[in-house]
Amino acid sequence: MRRPHGVRGALLVRPLSDVEGRFAPGTQLELVAADGGRQVVEVARAAPHAGDLLVSLVGFDSRESVDPLRGSTFEVKRADTPAAPTGAYYYFELVGCRCADLREGDLGVVERVVEDGGGLLLEVRDGTRTIPVPFVRSFIRSIDVAGRRIELTLPEGLVESCAST
Repeated sequence: MRRPHGVRGALLVRPLSDVEGRFAPGTQLELVAADGGRQVVEVARAAPHAGDLLVSLVGFDSRESVDPLRGSTFEVKRADTPAAPTGAYYYFELVGCRCADLREGDLGVVERVVEDGGGLLLEVRDGTRTIPVPFVRSFIRSIDVAGRRIELTLPEGLVESCAST
């Protein structure tokens, strides 16, 4: 969620879902606050606005009531998420997967997926270092979402030059 909009409690939201009707009136979503707190909210209305959405929630009718929601995200239950198309993955499916490189061996676990403007990066952490791994087809040998594993073939030197502690 980007920020409040106007004085009647609307929120400017950048949707990460392409599921039709995700923000339809009456839809219940889980609001996850920046501090980790969670609450179920109901969409009152939503409308496109400059490439984003203006979303109003039931029970939030002023700018003051939504201002504390800055930095929050909306989540849906996994059961309400359609299967990803073949060869595509939701970010939540990748987070938590253990990564291994053919040459380097175990690299750690995907902690988050980062959009950096030049493509997606898997932020892989092994407890002592973080490695930004470009999520590109030529580096991926296999992805087993159910088995929580990603097999990679990274270019020589990528781990040494990109890892940070």
